[in-house]
Amino acid sequence: MNNKELIAELAARTGHNPKDTQRLVNNVINAMGDAFQEGDSVLVTNFGTFETKKKMERVFLNPATNQRLLVPPKLVLSFKPNQTWKDKLKGGK
Repeated sequence: MNNKELIAELAARTGHNPKDTQRLVNNVINAMGDAFQEGDSVLVTNFGTFETKKKMERVFLNPATNQRLLVPPKLVLSFKPNQTWKDKLKGGK
């Protein structure tokens, strides 16, 4: 599902026009992005949790040259679905 299809589906389900729905989705995404910048996690009830995690500094070995490289620490975004969604996906439902 791409952005256009998502907006059309949400607009149909809520009864709002697509332009207002797009604005709402953009505001939700911007608010989530602001929370991630602050280092906060975002819990979406009955869906899951988005959170930033810090990956530690590590040594990487280039297999082609056998050269060791230092990979600096970085923040990554992770998603943990709630148990209901895990069960639905596991069961193929």
